[in-house]
Amino acid sequence: MKYADFLDTKARVVQSVGCEVHSSDIHPSLFGFQRDIVLWAVKMGRCAVFADTGLGKTFIQLEWARLIGKTILIFAPLSVARQTIREGKKIQATVKYIRSESELAEGINITNYENVDNFSQAHNKLDAVILDESSILKAIDGKTRSKLIKYFSAVNFRLCCTATPSPNDYTELGNHAEFLGVCSMAEMLSSFFVNANKTSERVLESGHVVRTKHSNKNGTEWRLRYHAQKDYFRWLSSWAMAIRTPSDLGYEDDGFILPPLNIIPITTDAKYVSTDELFFTGLRGLKDRANVRRSTADAKLREILKLVDGKEQWLIWCGLDRESDMAKDVIEDAIEVKGADDPEDKAKAFEDFQDRKVRVLITKPKIGGFGMNFQQCHNMIFFGMNDSWESFYQCVRRCYRFGQKKQVNVYVVVSDIETQIYENVKKKGEMAERMMSGLINEVKSYEMKELGKGVEKIQSDYEEKTVTGKKFTAMLGDSCERLKEIGKDSVDLSVYSPPFADLYTYSATSRDLGNSRNWDEFFVHYGFIIRELLRVTKQGRISCVHTSDIPAMQMKDGYIGIRDFPGAVIKAHEDNGWIFYGRAIVTKNPQAQAIRTKSKALLFAQLRKDSSDSRPALLDHILIFKKPGVSKQTVNPVANGEVDNERWIDWAGGIWTGISESDTLQYTTARDKDDEKHICPLQLGTIERCIKLYSNPGETVLTPFGGIGSEAYQAIKFGRITKLIELKPSYFRIAVQNLQEIEKQSMADDLFTAGVQ
Repeated sequence: MKYADFLDTKARVVQSVGCEVHSSDIHPSLFGFQRDIVLWAVKMGRCAVFADTGLGKTFIQLEWARLIGKTILIFAPLSVARQTIREGKKIQATVKYIRSESELAEGINITNYENVDNFSQAHNKLDAVILDESSILKAIDGKTRSKLIKYFSAVNFRLCCTATPSPNDYTELGNHAEFLGVCSMAEMLSSFFVNANKTSERVLESGHVVRTKHSNKNGTEWRLRYHAQKDYFRWLSSWAMAIRTPSDLGYEDDGFILPPLNIIPITTDAKYVSTDELFFTGLRGLKDRANVRRSTADAKLREILKLVDGKEQWLIWCGLDRESDMAKDVIEDAIEVKGADDPEDKAKAFEDFQDRKVRVLITKPKIGGFGMNFQQCHNMIFFGMNDSWESFYQCVRRCYRFGQKKQVNVYVVVSDIETQIYENVKKKGEMAERMMSGLINEVKSYEMKELGKGVEKIQSDYEEKTVTGKKFTAMLGDSCERLKEIGKDSVDLSVYSPPFADLYTYSATSRDLGNSRNWDEFFVHYGFIIRELLRVTKQGRISCVHTSDIPAMQMKDGYIGIRDFPGAVIKAHEDNGWIFYGRAIVTKNPQAQAIRTKSKALLFAQLRKDSSDSRPALLDHILIFKKPGVSKQTVNPVANGEVDNERWIDWAGGIWTGISESDTLQYTTARDKDDEKHICPLQLGTIERCIKLYSNPGETVLTPFGGIGSEAYQAIKFGRITKLIELKPSYFRIAVQNLQEIEKQSMADDLFTAGVQ
């Protein structure tokens, strides 16, 4: 495989499994942007459509269903299924409501999420399955999510449709990716996210701030890796289409420009007295919030009655049964929809409200807040409020959606001591707007390319440069490419430390060997370098490779333990023609390692608590490889005059002691603000031993992973010439400075020595 072809395989994009259709196959009533999304989705076969409310997700999914297969099943919230049937008639799409697998028939079938167990074996009969309002995947119980993924993983074509999610909501995006078969939640997190202890705000190139910190049920916090940002959005856009307005896909927004939205808070005097404190000191948790909400309902209802007096339609959102019952009792022409109501009664009530047969509809966000089209109404009231911005947003968008002709008035009735909830939700909304703008800006070019809009190829950040001195050649660029510029059988020794397959730690480029999704990909990539090193090395000469065992992590590897990275490196070299010739172990201070890595396996406390979870420190392995063959023309014996017998006895023991872990080149100025970790230069003492053991003064020492120049620095210091290759410009810049400095010093020493002689 050519290297360029291999780099293409590293691109984190999802391949299509669908089919090509022509735009003339799509119902003519669909808008241009809707038609484009259908064409893309049918071609993808398994994908998500994140389109804002009112942009016609129902038409998009029904056309996708009609074009993708014969037997289709749609899962939808209870209140949405009947509405989908009505919407389908507008584009001559017949949708049949069913409750179990036995009712499945050729065509488009629809059911509710509550019926998922009735379709556990339906995958054998289905061509495609659709999750409508799929954002509720994170709201419904985990068992239902798991069942949807399990029951329909064998269905070839899958589509998720929902309003645009928060771009950094890994739970929601992970659930979608898992259902669609893109990857598991664990794979997504290990590829693009990192454990985080502190909330981190990042400013995108667009200028929008993204806060990407989340906690799962176990309290583990995650944030998007800084260097992974572009690859994450590129990966996301390869299986999901995100759109807020038609102009996001290059269309005019005519007909989709919404009228003004007026959010009007109304504050009542609570006169709340806490039962467990002398003075009220603020809301403290869900129980306290519920108590306050119940205690202040009467005052709120009085304000609500002032608003709903008249002939216009009103939608009242309640959070408690008490609120809903109270409102129904005093508003004569109101209808109340409860969770316990018969499904048919719920659907009928919503339809009557849509048809203006009902003036005031009272319900809860979890019942009517997803998917319903109530744009015939332009007034709504929140009878109290909780802290969920998403719930608030979804409820508002039932009326404030494309197709709304009037200003939408949203009255938020809260008590004076609940204003902090309103302000909190307001701040979340502002942040969500910034984040979504950032997402759209980041993925827009990718999505336009997916739609075949002729967007120019995204420019690569890759660059090459060469800086030379009297004793060094420093090459900026990809070792897989730049090693080809070095002559065959021209290098006497190579010394280096390869990346340890730690994703997006130091760069975002796919050329970075560390940015490999698994060990198989890592070692395919590494193989290009191993083979080039074999070519440029003189016969019979040595390559010293610094490695270490790597901790296995539950999220990434499926278990907690140790992975034998040195063993895998040995096998890779042997598979590519090298001879494994020896190994030296560099000792480490276990307590210093425990402090640096925060590994509980090295702590005294763990030793006393349960030593079965204790282990030795991870030691450095210097792996020694030899190129086969001997040639008198190309090989000079290393007649070592720099290592006396006593020192050789020490080094030949295979356990290298006396090397200080802090004996490295200064590196802090090389670290970019987006680097996940400090660069870890190899100890100068370790490099010195490799150079003195396996090369003569005046010979060429090569390092294909130059970093800040440690190996090349030591080569010049001990009288060799050196070649360095480094991919990252910031490290390369520091490496050149270090090499120029040591070269100047070494030449001064040469002059001094010559003068003394």
